Amino acid sequence: MNKKISFIRSKDLADVDYAYASRVTADMDLLFLAGSCPLNQDGEVPDVNDYECQAKLCVENMKEVLQESGASLSDVVYTRVLVASHHQSDLVTAWNAIRKEFGDHDVPSTLSGVTVLGYTNQLVEIEAIAAVEKRTHIK
Repeated sequence: MNKKISFIRSKDLADVDYAYASRVTADMDLLFLAGSCPLNQDGEVPDVNDYECQAKLCVENMKEVLQESGASLSDVVYTRVLVASHHQSDLVTAWNAIRKEFGDHDVPSTLSGVTVLGYTNQLVEIEAIAAVEKRTHIK
């Protein structure tokens, strides 16, 4: 866990498996990640109709972008999870797979069901914001 990121939980709200908010110190840079999609290296969506596998691939792709940006999942301060389904059970399946990948880093998140996502056969997408040490010089 990044010591400059703190998660806010509420004793007056429901006990949930994510923080209600996050606080980032002013001396950090914010990374705004594009929606992480379940694309393989060929640009195709594998695991048609499998919410869990697509959710895991989204996290794997997010981890790659974070690493290339000098960050990791522990630097994520917010996520929005989009699931193409009108069945709550599909949202829960995707959510559980993603939460497992994040471990005890219970980042504040929004989970939404949507009608369709951008790629053929795409079921899951994850948007994220991460906070990292401020760079004194940019390449």
